[in-house]
Amino acid sequence: MSDEILIRAEGLYRQYGNYHAVQNVNLQLKKGEVLGLLGPNGAGKSTTMQMLTGNLSPSQGEVKVKGIDLLENPKQAKQHIGYLPEQPPIYRDMRIDEYLSYCAKLRQVPSTQQSSAISQAKTRCGLDEVGNRLIGNLSKGYQQRVGIAQAILHTPDIIILDEPTVGLDPIQIQEIRSLIRELGKDHSVILSTHILPEVQAVCDRVQIINQGETVFDDSLDNLESRHSDPILIARFSSKIDEDKLAKLNSIEDIVPIGNHTYQLLHTSDINPVTEICQLAHSENWEIQALTPKAATLEQIFMDLIHGEEQAA
Repeated sequence: MSDEILIRAEGLYRQYGNYHAVQNVNLQLKKGEVLGLLGPNGAGKSTTMQMLTGNLSPSQGEVKVKGIDLLENPKQAKQHIGYLPEQPPIYRDMRIDEYLSYCAKLRQVPSTQQSSAISQAKTRCGLDEVGNRLIGNLSKGYQQRVGIAQAILHTPDIIILDEPTVGLDPIQIQEIRSLIRELGKDHSVILSTHILPEVQAVCDRVQIINQGETVFDDSLDNLESRHSDPILIARFSSKIDEDKLAKLNSIEDIVPIGNHTYQLLHTSDINPVTEICQLAHSENWEIQALTPKAATLEQIFMDLIHGEEQAA
């Protein structure tokens, strides 16, 4: 991943009367990065996407694409963006090849390069064998593929995908996620979703939006580390004296969970691993495992969302 910033959005607001769909959202996308824009339904994700792609003007704020102001020079800025909205912009009465040819002309792909551009997009999206089929006769998953193909025809630096797997079956979801991971090798990607496993499967960084505001913006690793409880899972080879373990200065609570395994709530100012190992050595306890308990993304997400709602 490069330090070059391809999209920089600052102070984005979108207001409908007295209702703020988006409030003071800042967003950055670096070259080679896959960013997950995560939030519950109605959080403001699609509104943010539409402002980032120039399909909706912000009430306030600015968006720069590769240093180009999207509001002042929209045509120049949009040349660097490929966009798949939540409802794919497809024509059901056209064949795939016809539709992609039409999109290539709209994208002003040089006529001498259109054939190769269409062929490459079809290959990347797994459409080589169905180019002559009517789009209206395709499954939802293949229609999504066609939508992604039109977004990458002009080989943009940035691909923005709004809920790309909504309505798909499990097999189609896995195929689209694999495609997004593949696209992330050559493009910077923003993926909007409310599906938590999707973020874990394909994203480098996550930005969580709730009620139109950013409540978290960091890497997945930092998200999990910052919001995980101070809990260790300790497993021993045989029965131990639980009272001695519980009396350690670093241990606040101990919960047996079976098979000589314990869940240990510890303080943050004393290293519990050192104390546990010293006690185990003095008591001749054999430690089989001593690992931190990782919070799931679902737990973290719910804590952030509900925490914001309670604060509001």
